[in-house]
Amino acid sequence: MENLLKKIEETLDVIKKHTKDNYSVGIILGTGLGGLVKEIDIEHEIDYAELPHFPLSTVESHKGKLIFGTINGKKVVAMQGRFHYYEGYTMQQIVYPVRVMKFLGVKTLLVSNACGGMNPLFRRGDVMIMSDHINLLGDNPLIGKNYDELGPRFPDMSEAYSQELINLAEEIALENKIKVQKGVYVAVPGPNLETRAEYRFLRGIGADVVGMSTIPENIAANHMGMKVLGFSIITDECFPESLKPVNVAEIISAAMEAEPKMTLIMKEVIKRI
Repeated sequence: MENLLKKIEETLDVIKKHTKDNYSVGIILGTGLGGLVKEIDIEHEIDYAELPHFPLSTVESHKGKLIFGTINGKKVVAMQGRFHYYEGYTMQQIVYPVRVMKFLGVKTLLVSNACGGMNPLFRRGDVMIMSDHINLLGDNPLIGKNYDELGPRFPDMSEAYSQELINLAEEIALENKIKVQKGVYVAVPGPNLETRAEYRFLRGIGADVVGMSTIPENIAANHMGMKVLGFSIITDECFPESLKPVNVAEIISAAMEAEPKMTLIMKEVIKRI
């Protein structure tokens, strides 16, 4: 993406017509997981279509708005609808909103996704805290020119998800008697779901759940020095020997059923950071 910094400035010029505030927490809401927006005391909302260089979400259940406001007194900016590689966007387009968030003051990024559970101990409706990830998207948002103003050429990924924030989320879940899993997320390009053999392979390389998002945004956030906390909601069980067909409506339904648990944890994390 040529002249990335100039493009970010052009996007910020439009945002500054609505708000000149700093926002310390960024939120990206995944498939069927837009309900956290109801917990935001909204001050401003901008359609992606109004923001220069922002892609437009084409996926069912992704609304396509940038929301500005507060949760528990903390200034937050939330993406209601994210972008996916399978929609035809480049990696640089997918992470562009995260780049913009950095210039709005975001230091902590909370991300969520719907995923398929492969760990035999996980069940549909479980909330999983992401401890790590495996990138099988076949691409990386940092390929190409590096902007030193954003981050180093070779960013460290030894703590892709903040251990401090993971500990905090687990503590909050325990206090509220919410069962949470913890595990490794693998991202594949999609948009088709996986075959039985692919589920066996992904489980064999150490993944607990599989999805089609989140990792590009995480890489860009780490590149810029943000702390990241990730949540996956398990919307279907991907056990090869008992695999059943699943459709998008069922996935969204499962995500929405489990969402209140995740929303409670995210709200409390934001309050305490």
